[in-house]
Amino acid sequence: MREYLVTLLISAALCYLITPIVRTQAIRFGAVAGIRERDIHSTPTARWGGVAMWAAMALTFLIVSNLPLVGKSVGQEAQGVLLASAAIVLVGMADDRFELDALTKLAGQVFTAGILLLYGIQILWLPINGVITLPPSIGQLLTVLIVLVVINAVNFIDGMDGLAAGVVAISGIAFFAFAYLLAVDYGFSRAGAPSLITAVLIGICLGFLPHNISPAKIFMGDSGSMLLGLLLSAAAITLTGQVDPNAISAEKLGPTLLPLLLPFAVLAIPFLDLLLAVSRRVKAGKSPFAPDNLHLHHRLLAAGNSTNKTALILYLSTATIAFPVTVLAFAPWWVATITAVVLASLTLALLSLKKSKKVDA
Repeated sequence: MREYLVTLLISAALCYLITPIVRTQAIRFGAVAGIRERDIHSTPTARWGGVAMWAAMALTFLIVSNLPLVGKSVGQEAQGVLLASAAIVLVGMADDRFELDALTKLAGQVFTAGILLLYGIQILWLPINGVITLPPSIGQLLTVLIVLVVINAVNFIDGMDGLAAGVVAISGIAFFAFAYLLAVDYGFSRAGAPSLITAVLIGICLGFLPHNISPAKIFMGDSGSMLLGLLLSAAAITLTGQVDPNAISAEKLGPTLLPLLLPFAVLAIPFLDLLLAVSRRVKAGKSPFAPDNLHLHHRLLAAGNSTNKTALILYLSTATIAFPVTVLAFAPWWVATITAVVLASLTLALLSLKKSKKVDA
């Protein structure tokens, strides 16, 4: 555990230090977000935050490869994730600068998922009539679908200062806790790609947040949101690969399936927001992909909440789902229920506080 904490702190420190350098270069090369009608920010802001995140991750991998325990995690899977991450960041950089069309971005995401497959990172089994081993082609297709869904879900919530980084950090904490406890419970090595990926994921989010909370000095852009989505999906997929399906008993089936379910549980609110947005736009006779300013964070802001308070409300909402789901895998249902009630109460209490008179820019 100590080495993973060191890994988290190294990645956080590196991301914090590298981000201002990237911000300068983003401004120099014109990767700056203008102001659109639906946007919350009021001044042009640099993008390319994902470049700083990736650089911090790469340097962290290099540094911790010398540690006795965590160093064992820097193997083929970690290398595949690093290479796929570089590809998705390049696609995001191009989009942040030149605004790529949706089809080009989708092609880039599929290509990135293909890199994961080349390094053996894919879904191997599913809980159908117990547990069945998937044919390689089906496992590969399912892997690509999971990667695409999670990448775009994270990209979808990146619409407000500090929101995506905070939500993904919370999901990363839930993932790390699950991966570590599962390793203890099953007795397999605690040195694995899932623990390394999630420790670094938490670190780069925490290191980036001071630059991204309102008023943001830099946005993560698509280079950052797609990177975080890729890392979150890769953590889930590599974690399933650590478990031998033939050794899963009926009573252990739930905990071992959680890696596939947790990304969707953590991103339940963004998924709900997405469904509501698509329904709203279709009813209005618009394209499902047409942007608007009626998302959940827009509604909370319109209700008089500040940007930072709105982000905190959505952080707590995410934790209310993510942490009880993780607890449920290793503790009695009533412990998970108490966890959910406490977090939900905190969320409601924050919502009931006197609303700020002025919404942050």
